[in-house]
Amino acid sequence: MNLFITWDVTPELIEGWKTPNLYGLLFVTGLLIGYFVIKRMFKKDGVHEDYLDKLVLYMVLATIIGARLGHVIFYGPYTGPDGYFSNPLNILKVWEGGLASHGGGIAILIALYFYSKKVVKMPMMWILDRIVVTVAVAGCFIRLGNLMNSEIVGIETNVPWAFQFVHYFNSETLQLDPSPRHPAQLYEAICYIISFVILMVMYWKRQAYRRPGLIFGTFLILIWGARFTIEFVKLGQTDRDAYMPINTGQMLSVPFFLAGVYILYKALKSEPRDADVGHLKVSTSLKDK
Repeated sequence: MNLFITWDVTPELIEGWKTPNLYGLLFVTGLLIGYFVIKRMFKKDGVHEDYLDKLVLYMVLATIIGARLGHVIFYGPYTGPDGYFSNPLNILKVWEGGLASHGGGIAILIALYFYSKKVVKMPMMWILDRIVVTVAVAGCFIRLGNLMNSEIVGIETNVPWAFQFVHYFNSETLQLDPSPRHPAQLYEAICYIISFVILMVMYWKRQAYRRPGLIFGTFLILIWGARFTIEFVKLGQTDRDAYMPINTGQMLSVPFFLAGVYILYKALKSEPRDADVGHLKVSTSLKDK
């Protein structure tokens, strides 16, 4: 006899209402936890809170806009009755799910570039080594939100921990499909929370921030390595073919992973040093006064 886990969770917080839902609640929870983590880091460095408020604005906008556009651009659907070409306003319905971590990653890098140049006036690696810790924990909660939505499921399997997603709608058969599957969202959530713990230890216990890029490089390797591996048991958002045995998610993960290897190598060869954050101890607004 095969033993499976029946997943009959509905994302609704109020019966009959699509919003508010568990996905949105978990998404916001991840952002709030990330906020308090980076707040402690800024306090440790003696950085004024005004800089944190601006960072939150940059990060929230980049995460939501980038991840949503990444899903729309990389995965669609573009055509058909539910396609974005037919219903462009559906692009705005973030609360219904559909966020791509690759798009969010790209947008965050762009936002942090402008934040480091225009706001804190510090090397970009200084903020990257801190912010990725919060990104890891936020990613965990987003994937838990996907679990609540019964989306981003894995391929069919008979392993004892397989999930029967009662509310999973198969877009190919156009009907509910409770076949036992790998809980791919849960796999990713577990990998992300483990990455978060590792990065926290590196920052608080090992003072890894003294080697610029050490934390960021480790983050890229852990997160995108996990994403690449889990894609093999995930029901692909885009199909593989005979010429390319990996899917879009894996192809997009490779550059991030390789960048992490290079950044980590450079960081390990560098000498430990402390960042000069003296000008960040008083906010720009206070200086102007």
